[in-house]
Amino acid sequence: MSTEQRRARREARRRERARRRARGLAAVGLLAAAGLLAAVLLSSGGSSSTGPAAHSASATAGAHARTHAAGSGRGSGGEAAQASGAARRGVTVPILMYHVINPPPPGAKFPGLYVPPEEFAAQMQALAQAGFHAVTMDQMLAHWTHGAPLPAGKPIVLSFDNGYQSQLTRALPVLRRLGWVAVENIQLTGLPPSQGGLSEAQVKELVSAGWELDTQGFSHADLITLGRAALRYQVAVARGEVQRRYHVPVNWFCYPSGHYNATVIAEVRAAGFLGSTTVVPGWATPAEDPYRLPRLRVLGGTSPQALLAQITAARSAAAAPASYP
Repeated sequence: MSTEQRRARREARRRERARRRARGLAAVGLLAAAGLLAAVLLSSGGSSSTGPAAHSASATAGAHARTHAAGSGRGSGGEAAQASGAARRGVTVPILMYHVINPPPPGAKFPGLYVPPEEFAAQMQALAQAGFHAVTMDQMLAHWTHGAPLPAGKPIVLSFDNGYQSQLTRALPVLRRLGWVAVENIQLTGLPPSQGGLSEAQVKELVSAGWELDTQGFSHADLITLGRAALRYQVAVARGEVQRRYHVPVNWFCYPSGHYNATVIAEVRAAGFLGSTTVVPGWATPAEDPYRLPRLRVLGGTSPQALLAQITAARSAAAAPASYP
């Protein structure tokens, strides 16, 4: 090969290397532009004004990020993505409603609200054997909104209304043996210790045992019949009083007798409650209005098997209505 031919071949190889470098730099530039465009889209809420090409770049970048997070699952980014997904999905939770944990006395006005202690204990054992584990309303909401972990098992909330002494003396020992907690929906007046109500010291004992303290207001009033000032007293002022006495958040309101309407809901929301519970049967879900969460009333004479059947049947119930009754 002549000197001239060797020189021409070297020049051809040099030009080919230069073309390759140029193509590589162009590809890097395109990738950088796509990444910048995706970041702009994300920061602006994904506005459609940037056109189809921008959406395509954003979707590609997002898909890559999701694939990386799902594929790793080991670093903090993967764990955060998984936690966020769990929070959005959440779990449906049955909320049970109890009143007096004692046999009904002769002439009781509402004998169905009395559940004998041995019946209650059998129900709790059946729930545990069915894989349930009691949680509080705050724990349920933290799981729904932040993906906070719940105890092992299927979550269920055990709520107790009005503040009867038997909830401390009869229910607490049963739940303590299971390592469970419950929710006390206290009313501040109308049920003194002389009539079977909890004293302040006894309420504090429940709080010390890990129970969540929420409220039904001052006097179990029918809220839908009240004027603005009386309604505020039963909701906002009552919340402040429970917080002052017991130094707890009081994030949930329980509608007395289950009565509510749009005005009542607005007052409960304005008072700072995070949600409220009804007497409409069903399971609580993260997709529904937190100010109309359903509950299942447990009546005296309910066998453990009947309770499990009641819980299962209520899972397909419709959402609570806009007002009740």
